[in-house]
Amino acid sequence: MPMFRRVAFLLLAGLAMGCAVPAFAFDGSDGPPQGESPLALFKNPSQAFRQGMDGYRSGNFKTSVEAFEYAAANGNPLARWKLGRMYAVGDGVPQDDDKAYRYFSQIINNYDEDDGDRRDLSVVSNAFVAVGVYSLSGLPKTGVKPDPERALEMFQYAALNFGNADAQYNLARLYLDGADGVVGKDSRQAVRWLALAADKGHLQAQALLGHMLFNGFEGMPPQRARGLMWLTMARDAAVSSKDPKDAWIGDLYAKAAAAASDSDRQVASLYLDEHHKRN
Repeated sequence: MPMFRRVAFLLLAGLAMGCAVPAFAFDGSDGPPQGESPLALFKNPSQAFRQGMDGYRSGNFKTSVEAFEYAAANGNPLARWKLGRMYAVGDGVPQDDDKAYRYFSQIINNYDEDDGDRRDLSVVSNAFVAVGVYSLSGLPKTGVKPDPERALEMFQYAALNFGNADAQYNLARLYLDGADGVVGKDSRQAVRWLALAADKGHLQAQALLGHMLFNGFEGMPPQRARGLMWLTMARDAAVSSKDPKDAWIGDLYAKAAAAASDSDRQVASLYLDEHHKRN
C-alpha cells in the first residue's frame, strides 16, 4: 500500500470523518490512453517535457502532445498534468474528459510522499482535486460512476496534506449541499473550510464566506462587518479577473452593500485594512 494512503487514513481518522482511504487505481496503466503510442524521439522524460513546452508555447500542439506523451509514459508528472489540463479544457486538442481523468489518475497513482525531493507537489495536489471533481459527476464513457464518497476523500487529502484552497472550497460546498450517505449538511464545517480557502485568496470562498457571515447561519448571529469585508475582497478580485462565471459574486456583494449600515461599512473597511497589512 503506498505510504500516502496510510498517512491520509491517519489524518482523516484524526478528524473523525470516518472515511476509508480511496482506491486510487484507474486501470493500472501508466501509458497514454488506449490507441496512442508515444514516439521514442527524446533523450529522457525531462527533455521531452521541455520540448513539449516549447512546442506548446509556439502553438505547435501536435509536436507538443507527442513530447508530453513520451514524458508522461515515462513517469513525468508535469507532462501528465499538462496533458490532463489540455484534454480537460480542449486546449490545442479535442476536449476529452476521459483522457484528462486518465492522466490525473496516473499522477495520484504514482505519488510517493516518502520521496524527499518533490518539486511537483502543486501538480500532485491539483490532480487530487481534479479526480475529486470528476468523481462527483462521473464519466459514463469510461464507466466511472458518480462517487461523492471518493470525491470527499480526494478533497480531504488535498486539503489536509497540501492545504489546497480549491480542495478546501470543494469540501465546503459538499458540506453546504450535503451528499446522501456520505456527508450531511453542516454549515459550521463549511465555514471552517471556506475560511481556510479565503485566507489563501480563493475568491469564490471569500464570497460564500462573506455571504454566510453577513447573513448568519445555523443559529449563529450575523457578523455583518466581517462578512462585508470578505465580500468586498471577492468583488474586487472578480472585477479584476473579468470572468463571467463570477458574476454571482458581484450580485452577492451588491445585496450586502445595500443592506449594510454606515457602521458596517466603516468597520468592514478597518477589517480590510488589517487584512491587507497582515498579508
